[in-house]
Order: sequence, then C-alpha cells, then structure tokens
Amino acid sequence: MLVSKEWLNEFVRVNVPVEELAEKITRSGIEVEEITDYSKDIKNLVVGHVLTKEKHPDADKLNVTTVDVGDETLQIVCGAPNVDAGQYVIVCRPGGRLPGGVKIKRAKLRGVESNGMICSLGELGIPKNLVPEEYETGIFNFPEEVTPGTDALEALFLQDGVMEFGLTPNRADAMSMLGSAYEVSALYEEEIEFPEAELEESGQATDSIAVKIEDLEASPYYAARVVQNVVIKSSPTWMQMRLIKAGVRPINNVVDVSNYVMMELGQPLHMFDADQIGSKEIVVRYANDGEKITTLDDKERVLTSEDIVITNGSQPIALAGVMGGDFSEVTDKTTNVVIESALFNPVNVRKTSRQTGLRSEASSRFEKGVAPERVNMALDRAAFLLQEHAEGNILAGIVVAGELPELETTVQITTDEVNNLIGFDLSNTEIKNIFERLGFDSQVDGDSFNVHVPSRRGDIIIKEDLIEEIARIYGYDELPSTLPVTNTNKRVGLTAYQSKRRAVKSLLEGLGLNQAITYALVSEEKAQQFTKQTEETVKLMMPMSADHAVLRQSLLPHLIDAVQYNNARQMKDVALYEIGNVFHGRGTNQPVEVEQLAGIITGQFSATEWQGKVEPVDFFVVKGIVEALSEKLSVQFAYERAELAELHPGRSAHVLLNGEVVGVIGQLHPLVERAHDLKDTYVFELNLQRILEETSAVKYHMIPKFPGISRDIALEVDRTRATGELIDIIMQTDNKYLQQAAVFDVYEGEHIAEDKKSVAIRMEFLNPDDTLKDEDIQPIVDKVLENLTSAGAKLRG
Repeated sequence: MLVSKEWLNEFVRVNVPVEELAEKITRSGIEVEEITDYSKDIKNLVVGHVLTKEKHPDADKLNVTTVDVGDETLQIVCGAPNVDAGQYVIVCRPGGRLPGGVKIKRAKLRGVESNGMICSLGELGIPKNLVPEEYETGIFNFPEEVTPGTDALEALFLQDGVMEFGLTPNRADAMSMLGSAYEVSALYEEEIEFPEAELEESGQATDSIAVKIEDLEASPYYAARVVQNVVIKSSPTWMQMRLIKAGVRPINNVVDVSNYVMMELGQPLHMFDADQIGSKEIVVRYANDGEKITTLDDKERVLTSEDIVITNGSQPIALAGVMGGDFSEVTDKTTNVVIESALFNPVNVRKTSRQTGLRSEASSRFEKGVAPERVNMALDRAAFLLQEHAEGNILAGIVVAGELPELETTVQITTDEVNNLIGFDLSNTEIKNIFERLGFDSQVDGDSFNVHVPSRRGDIIIKEDLIEEIARIYGYDELPSTLPVTNTNKRVGLTAYQSKRRAVKSLLEGLGLNQAITYALVSEEKAQQFTKQTEETVKLMMPMSADHAVLRQSLLPHLIDAVQYNNARQMKDVALYEIGNVFHGRGTNQPVEVEQLAGIITGQFSATEWQGKVEPVDFFVVKGIVEALSEKLSVQFAYERAELAELHPGRSAHVLLNGEVVGVIGQLHPLVERAHDLKDTYVFELNLQRILEETSAVKYHMIPKFPGISRDIALEVDRTRATGELIDIIMQTDNKYLQQAAVFDVYEGEHIAEDKKSVAIRMEFLNPDDTLKDEDIQPIVDKVLENLTSAGAKLRG
C-alpha cells in the first residue's frame, strides 16, 4: 500500500517529517519499506502558460513556443506533439534540474534559441505505466487554470513523500488512506476528518435499476446508486496525481472516482454504463460451469460454478470483485452510471482471481475482507465526487439487496489480563484512552472492559488481539526490561541430539561439502522419488502451484535441482549437503516427520585440497564420507546392494545399521543425469534421526602410542559377489588386533575371467598396549585367508 503524506493530511494533520512519521509507524507494527520523494533532485520547476506556438523553421517535429512563467516570458523549443497555445504546462527554467542529474541550460536547437524545457510527467520520474494515456507520448498540461510562475511540484501535489507499507495479511484495514489515517491518529492522538459527501438528489434510483441476490453466501449485501447525465473528461489534477502516487493510472473522471474512493476508503467500487447493461435489473449469482464472459482486457473467460458473477438477469456483465465486462464499461460516450458497492465471498474472489490470472487492487481487498461499515459510505462518496467533477445528477436512494453483517464485534477484557501478558502496569484510564485513540467504543465496569471493535478491524476477534493493540499503541519500546526469574540451577546449552547434529555438520563441512537449504514442498512426481512407492504422500489442500503441492519424502530431488542450477552457471564442481525433515502420510492422522541427512557431489572433488590432489568423484568418495560419519558417531554401518529407479543399478547400496536400512548411497541413474543435464553425480541420504538416536554421545579415542601394521591382500571372486561380504568374513576372524578392513581397489578386465573380479583389501592391525610384530599378526592373516578360501574366494599371487 502506497500512502501519500500529502493525501494523508486530508484526514489527520501531523506536522512531522515523513521520515519521522515512517519510523513511528514501523515501530508500531506496520513496516514502512520505502519512502519515495518525488521532489528529489528537482530544481527550478514552475507552471507556465503557453502563449503562442509556431512551427520550427528548420525542423518538422519541433515547435517554437512562448511561455509565460510569471515574472518573464520565455521562448522554448518543444518537440512534444501535443503542445499547444493556451495550455498550462510544467516548465524547467534555465539552471534547473530534473531527476537523474539532468541540467537544463539555455541552448540553440536547429538555430533557434530555447530557454528552458516543457516537461512530461516521465521526465519528472513518474513511471510510464502510471502516466495518463493522453500524456503518454507528450507533455503534461493542467486540466484547469494555474497561476504562471507557481511552484510546479506544489501544483502537481508532488512536494510529497510516499510511504510504502509492507502489510501483513491481517492488516487489511490499512489498505486505504482512511485506514492509514486511523493508525496515525492513534499514534499521535489527533482527530480524524472524514471526507465530504453531501449529496443533492432528485428522482428515485429504484425507477432506474433493481438488484437481486440469488445466493447470499456469494454476496451477503449488494448496493447501487444511479448518477445520470455525467460528462466524461479528465479528472482534476489533484485526483490524477493522488492516484498516480497510489500506483493507479488515471483514465477519466468517472473511472478515476471509483479508483479514488477505493484507495481512500478501502471499499472497491465498479462503474457500469447504465445504458449498456442490457436491462434494468442486476442479479448476483454463482456462474454456471462453462459460462463465458469477455472482460475489460478483451479476453474471453470460461467460468466455473465457484465464480461469482454480476448479471443483467441473463448474461454476466462483470466478474464479482475482480473485473468488469467489456460491453458495460464506461466509455467516452457514457452519460448514465450505475455505481456498485458490495460484499463478496472472499474465498470465491480469491479462486476467481487465481483461475483467471486477474490480480487487481479490488480483488486484493475483497480477498482479505472489506469492512461492512464502508459499503454505503463509499457509494455516497463516489456519487458526491461524480456530482462535483462529472456534473452528474444523483437519483435519490440506495438500491440494495441482502443485509449488512454486524458492524462491530464485542470483546471483553480486564486490566489484569492486559498487564499480566505484556508486563505493563497500565491503569483503567490509560487502557480506555488507547481504545479511544484506536476508535473503539468501550464501557468500563470496575477492572473489566466491554470493547466494541468496528468491522474495519476484522483482525481483532479475541482478547489477545486487543492486548496486542494496546502494546503497540502504548509503545513496544516501553516494554520493561527484566531478567528471567528461575528457581532452578538447570544448565542451559545444547541437547545431546543438537550436539551430535552439530558435529555432523562440522564434519561434512570439513570434508568440503556446503550446506544447502531447500523447499519442503515438491511436486507429486518428485515426492515419489528415492522412496518406496507405497509411501503415502502428504498433499496441501490449496497449494501455490503444482510444483509445490506435496510435502517431500526425500531431500534429494531439490538437491539435484540445486546442482543443475549451479552447473548451468558454470559451477561444474558441486558438493552439497542438507539436513531437514521429510514427511510420511498416515491417512487423516498427523504425518510423521523424520529428520534426514542428504548429500550430492559432482565433478572434481577433494576433501584435502591443500594437498593438490583433486580427482573425479566416484562411489568410494561418497562411501568414504558416509564411513567418516559412522566413525564420528561411533556407529557401524553395513552395506547391501540396492535397487532404486533413480539410482544406477550397479553402483548403489542400502546403508544398514544393526540390520535396519537407514539410508542409501550411489550414483544417479544415467537417465536421471541426462534429464538434468548432469555429469556423473553421486548421492547419499541417511535417516539422521535414527542414527543419532543409536549413539548416546560422540565418542573420542585416545591417540595410539604404538604403531600399527597393515596387510594387503588381493582376492579373485565372482563378479556379482558383494565386497561387503568379504569385509564381514575378515572382521569376524579377530576382534583383538584387527581394527578394520577396507576395499581400496576393484579390477575387472585383462587376466581376469569374464565372470570374475579382483578385490584388493587392506587390513589394519593395532595393539594399543605394545608394538605389534609380524609373528603377532601372521596367524590372524592366515586364519583370514582360510576363512575367505572356504567362502569361495581365491588368493591372487
């Protein structure tokens, strides 16, 4: 919401700089994200009256004008096609400046002297999409007389600061100038002045139009006024410029009035050409499936039964709360107008806006709910402005259907409830004063309040909402500073689980992986990847898009997207990890959340880059990372061949802990790599929650005082045999000196049968109490070879 301080002063006068006002509003709970100063960098800008215009003697597209600027008459060469004698225009005099550091000097254009510049709105920094169409390709000229020499910024109402409110969804009340004025009034204890709406009526509106609501759920209240004999023309300058500062493009006086009142009061209106509606009846109903309407943007829309339409009794003439139809729109030929002001079901307006792709200032307000107290007020205000600025004749009475909902909500609260929750020590008088500043009527009975909250504050329903209002108006800065009160000496710090998780992150980052944080919402397709297909997914009822419709069951799909994104930007070596929750459905019960750890590596990788050894990533790099993790957490993993559709069939394995599958490692399937334009990419994903629960603490081992001994063996085994089986046989042979066994090479090819492979294994021996000798370990090695031979392995020479 863009809030002009100049416009705000029409409602509540606060004589402080806009920066100070913005700071106070921000501290009260509405963030002012930006302040736009339209006068910045502009100097020596005045109003000029064009006295004469003649063609340039040496340029077809230039005109030579004489312009009265108050104290002198200037000759100015102008290239705008719409400049003409009699106009009141914006002139930057010699020595002046325009936004962007543009300096205006006396100059000769094609041999003719030019003393200054006649300006367009764009040259003053007004965005092109907000400039009225009639001035889009030329200069701006005032629709009314202005004294020459007047400060042009003041005449254009641009001697102003415009605040951009960053509103949260619950503060729909501040989506209007009047709503913003209530906020400022409460903060500064200043009275609000309401806009004028004294009507001169004649005849009867009911003779010209009737309204009917077929379904009160769609629209509980619909009201209309009729204004006849309007004259279509440009709006006055003050209205055009206030709309521009609010981010709305001026069109003509009738359309501008509807937009002006919406920005002023927060109640969206719609103007129908009464003679083009097609009947004297307006009917509000739900659309029929497949029904069509051509909207103001000249696009045909196919409707559903969830859309609310305004009809002439037979065919739609507008999409309720979103956009009008083409044949009933106000044009230059319009003379009679029907003004619509209504309440529509916010959910249906939201669905229509989303289904049609039409987002407007009106729909954004209807979606959040408008205040019933403003519906008729906005009608009267719009009729008044048409009477004043379009010469309209107002027919007497408001034509209505339905009933307005309650205009206020009563909330009960006590002084103790206020002070106990926020820590203040406010009296009844102070609390009642805050309610009065907010515009809430209240009755006091001892320490109890009955507070009547107007419908404009639809976010205030319960006593906690009222307490929040009291706190922010009294001032969050006034909250007392106190130390926590405790009767225990309980130590504060990380839990055991948090400590272990932090150790995991430290290890992975030390190994060269970077942490990633990805979105928990995925598409239905991605939710099924890297999981058992029988797992039930958790779907959102109203997703933002099909790509974010289901809660994830694996961290890997979005990590793959992250690698693809980096690769596309010339980052070929990527190593990422993520710790996050996945979600498994349980029917109508709360889904199960499990914290998992996943990693992905592609390209060149080295955990010890200082050594200068950088090699392409392979399966054993990823397995080494998982092994390092198991060593850090003092758990023992086992591995078995895995078959997952998204992983390479010969380079993937399940990770087991005490016989239970707790994760998977492997290379992405070539089809998956090709689909994401990736080179060889390896991944792992572990049930971190289950693994951390398995160990009570991270264990540390003493650095051995005595050297260890290693022995390497090469075995010839069936090509299909899992190397993990060989490791298990070796480790079961001895538990005194044999510390670990690991595969360091697998060979298939020349000198090996086609159905065989060579597996090289290194065994590590250590006696923590003495130096090992060959005679100590040789019996163990012999026993290992005996067991391996019995299991079908053959020792290679």
